[in-house]
Amino acid sequence: MEGSFIFSLFFLFLILGAANSQAADSCNSPLSLQSPLPFDTTTLQCVPVWSSQSFILRYQQASPNVWNFVLSAPNKNAYIGIGFSPNGKMVGSSAIVAWVEPDGTYEMKRYFLGAQSPDQVIVNQGNLQVGNSSMVLQTNQIYVAFQLIVNTPENRLIYSVGREGRLPSAPNFVLSQHRDQISTLLNYATGQFQKENPDGGLKRSHGILNMLGWGILMPIGAMVARYMRQWDPIWFYSHSIIQSFGFIFGVAGVICGLVLEDRLQANVNKHKGLGIFILALGCLQVIAFLARPDKESKVRKYWNWYHFSVGRILIFLAAVNVFYGIHLGNAGAGWNAGYAVVLVILFIVGAILELRIWMRK
Repeated sequence: MEGSFIFSLFFLFLILGAANSQAADSCNSPLSLQSPLPFDTTTLQCVPVWSSQSFILRYQQASPNVWNFVLSAPNKNAYIGIGFSPNGKMVGSSAIVAWVEPDGTYEMKRYFLGAQSPDQVIVNQGNLQVGNSSMVLQTNQIYVAFQLIVNTPENRLIYSVGREGRLPSAPNFVLSQHRDQISTLLNYATGQFQKENPDGGLKRSHGILNMLGWGILMPIGAMVARYMRQWDPIWFYSHSIIQSFGFIFGVAGVICGLVLEDRLQANVNKHKGLGIFILALGCLQVIAFLARPDKESKVRKYWNWYHFSVGRILIFLAAVNVFYGIHLGNAGAGWNAGYAVVLVILFIVGAILELRIWMRK
């Protein structure tokens, strides 16, 4: 009896799994919709353009200056968008954005993405000349069909998905910040596409240089000054060299960040402000090093206190800003874990050396 019950449950799971797999859209099966679309879909070319979000694009050149598109994606109570970009970047592109209202009605709007701030994403603007269009919701899958009146569409396509429950609303239909997006390069003739990240190298350089400079070398240099005093003057030269490299890498990282902000038109004021403050503290440390008084001077102890305090504040804020930058850049858990491991190792080494000093005293 028990075996029969387990077998029945297993069989039920198989049926449900098969039903779910059939419900999801796929390029392996022909497009079959209960509601007709405004153009023939039997010969559309199909490309799974964004696997992690189950985005599928179907397209075809219907005439010399008419292109048919059908974008499908799961309905997650969020908007979905497709943008046509001249350079692969979101800013400056024109987009079709669609969503399903809670009452089941459909909305499809054109937008011009003038900047990343919501007030610069303008509804019913852009250079897309749209012909016939419609939407279908079937098995919780959104199908957005539209025609573009153009000889050749832009082949750099950007896809985005909004945050759940954050749908544009009348009268202004302001588009909130997307939850995720991807940039691709599509060959319309072959259907081949590839992911694009035009500023990926600059973003990695910004993160690595700042992490290495402010977030790793600076703490190591401070530990050398703290725990290697018995090896004079080796500790001094080691401290100076390590901190100099940390400062150079950090300055280069800040410059990369400013260039990246300008290219992306990103709203990262907190991260930027904290980074500039850290850079200012670093510059103060360099000035203090060049203007340090002699060891016999009466003000040397105040200089030591200042140098010690500013350095510790810089190191703490740098670690915070590195983690914040990883979060803003959606770099993933690997970057967080890697930097956290480095900090833990430095902390353990510092704790052991501090304990040795305490035991000697």
